[in-house]
Amino acid sequence: MVSQQKVKDSGKNRARLAELGNSARQKNLSVILSPSLKGEHGVKALPVRNGDTVVVRRGEWTLQEGKVSRVNTSNKKVFVENIKREGADGKESLIPLCPENLMITKLNLDDKWRKKIIERLGFAPSQ
Repeated sequence: MVSQQKVKDSGKNRARLAELGNSARQKNLSVILSPSLKGEHGVKALPVRNGDTVVVRRGEWTLQEGKVSRVNTSNKKVFVENIKREGADGKESLIPLCPENLMITKLNLDDKWRKKIIERLGFAPSQ
């Protein structure tokens, strides 16, 4: 695995990001949780996945909410269902968003592995 030390030369930083494996790339796609989810799960941020509901915090689509339809780990972009652009030919396409500009408002907990991650990172939910 490539070490994740910061280097002053920007070219070397880009090279290290390009050499990262899939698991490290997924961790780089972490998005902060809403205050209610932080209190419920005891976690500040989680990697975004398909099916999560997110709100855009910054940019042209501020306060727009929608479900994540696709996550591109190689380009570090997230695609949300409600955020589209119409092209010159009239065809609508999803707009890639940076994960730094998003906030998760509803988690998709269908995956048992994600539940284990939340339990490991935060405190166990009270029953």
